[in-house]
This record gives sequence, C-alpha cells and structure tokens, in this order.
Amino acid sequence: MEILFNDFKRQYSLIKEEMDSAIHEVLNSWWFILWKQVSSFEEEFAQKNWSKYCIWIWNWLDALKISLMALWVWEWDEVITTSHSAVATTLAILDVWAIPVFVDTDEYYCLDSVLIEEKITDKTKAVMPVHIYGHSCDIVEIKRICDKHGLYLVEDCAQSHFTEFNWIKLGNYWDTWCFSFYPTKNLWAYGDAWAIVTNDEEIYKKCKMIRNYGQETRYEHKLFWVNSRLDEMQAAILRVQLKHIDENTEKRRHVAKKYIDGLQWIPEIQLPWLREWSTHTFHLFVIQCERRDELMTYLKEKWIPTLIHYPISIHKQPFFDWKYSDLKLSNLDNQVQRILSLPVHPFITDEEIDYIVLNIKEFYGK
Repeated sequence: MEILFNDFKRQYSLIKEEMDSAIHEVLNSWWFILWKQVSSFEEEFAQKNWSKYCIWIWNWLDALKISLMALWVWEWDEVITTSHSAVATTLAILDVWAIPVFVDTDEYYCLDSVLIEEKITDKTKAVMPVHIYGHSCDIVEIKRICDKHGLYLVEDCAQSHFTEFNWIKLGNYWDTWCFSFYPTKNLWAYGDAWAIVTNDEEIYKKCKMIRNYGQETRYEHKLFWVNSRLDEMQAAILRVQLKHIDENTEKRRHVAKKYIDGLQWIPEIQLPWLREWSTHTFHLFVIQCERRDELMTYLKEKWIPTLIHYPISIHKQPFFDWKYSDLKLSNLDNQVQRILSLPVHPFITDEEIDYIVLNIKEFYGK
C-alpha cells in the first residue's frame, strides 16, 4: 500500500465537474485579473470567517508584509513572533526593515503568551503569532497584552482556516490576519494565493491600494507600494473549494480521532494537546515520539510518508547566524527533535489510516 501525504488527484476527481466548469467560466469571460471571481471570493470568504473585509494577495510573504506596511510597522521597529513557522513569517518582518524578536513555544507549539511581556521594549510595535497546525494560540491573552502596551496584532492564520477560540473564528480579535491558500492548506488553490482579512475599513482600503501599485482608482497612485494582485482563475478555483471546506474539515477531524484512538496507549508517543475553548482543524497531525528518525525510516520502507514541520527553527537558519546564534529557546529546541507529521488530508481512507497505525505499533513493539 502506497500512501500520499497530500492526494491532489483524488481530491480533484471528486469535484472535477464543478472545478472544470469554474475554470471554463473564467476562460470564457476574457477577464483574468481582479474582477468578478476575485471580488466574489473576497466577499464569500469574509462572510464565512464572520469578518467584514477580505483582500486577495498573491503570496504569503506579501500578505504579511502588506499587513505590516498598512500598520506603519517600519524600519527598526520590533515585532515579537515565533521561530516555529515557515520562514516567510519572519521574512515579512525583515522585508519592511523591522526586527523580529523570537519567543519560545508553549506545549501547543505556539508562541508562548506568558513570555511576551518580558520581550517588550520601547521599540516594540507589533506581535505576530502563528496559529500553527490548525490550532489556536492563546489569542485572548495575546490581545490583552497588545491592548495593555498599545501594540498591533497581526495574526498568521495560514494553517488555521476557520479554527475557533472562545467560539470566535480566528482573526476577529484585532488588526489584520492572513490566510494561505497554498495547495497543501485546508482551503487551497492550484497555485500561490493568500488573503488579508480585517474588520477595520481604513486598514482594508490601505491594503487594497498597497497590493495594486498604491492606486485607489486606475492610473491614480496615492501610495508608492507593490504589485500583489491575484488572478481570476485561482479565485474561481477557491470559490469551489470553499463550498467543501466544512465537509473536508470534519474528515480531517475524523482522521485525527482515528490516530488518537489507535496511538493513545503507546508511551513513546505524545499526541497533540488540545487547548481548552479552542477547536482544531488539523491542517497537520503532529506527534512527538521517541526514536523519531528511526520511525521515519521504518515507515518510509512501508510506503508511508512523514514530514517534520519544521526541522530547522527560523532563528537557527544559516542566514541568521550573525544575529541569533546565542538565542536559547529550550522548549522549541526539544520539540523540534521529536515532532513528526502524519498524513491527515481529508481524502485518506480508513484502511490507509489503520495501516499507518498498525505499522507505528509494530515499530514500538505494541
């Protein structure tokens, strides 16, 4: 049995008729940039997230960067964030010439809210938490800290579409929040795609101008900024995908439950912690395990794919040797040596999950 970590072919075959129809609608419209499909998706996604405004952006780095630009986070400002994420989270901070300040992780792999205040200085301008793996940071406490110190809050929700904390969908707590629709995400396009979401009309208007050469109306450029427009084709694809997101999320939760039921009695494995008052949308199913690398090799021989998200923390990346070589994030350092992601996409079968669980049990002699 060969299992895929993400099965795009299986997914496409299930909605082929809907997807082909949407793509042909765009081709027959002869309008390919920022038109009806984009505006419709922005409206539909904002409504689905219980939010007011959505701005479509071309890529992850630009979405976070434009959010910071709209809030006037700029040269030498400090942004408190996590080192446990894809590197674009930090690159966005660097791209506006601000300074990332890293905080250790908690038991949920998120930025530890308890450690934020000790990192705040007179240069701190914003906090950028990452709701990782489909789970929420302690966002209420982080918002309280931002309110107390007058800081902006920019949420990276790339992996947490429609995750809730205290019955509120992530992103509705403060200034801006950014979602990814990269092909591996819970809600995905067939290429790069991102969105900024906000409830602030002024931020919304500013982000719309920044993404399109700083123009509010055609040929009138009020700001000197960037080009990060997205095309009609990806918008049409995502409008189809959005119709299926609730069903696919429930399938991910079903997969996660089967893993939890099957692996919970193995002492060498630590299953994901679930934060109280938070839902989990299981973009990834991440365990901590003994003899991690040996287990990966064993599963690979059985045609079972696994990944590590992320094997090198951002502050330990080679391009940061000059700045953070002495930084100690002890909890994150320990987690990175043990974490392992198992396949959790909504198109994996029960038979495939049982096969994965069986082989993990056999590896540990259970």
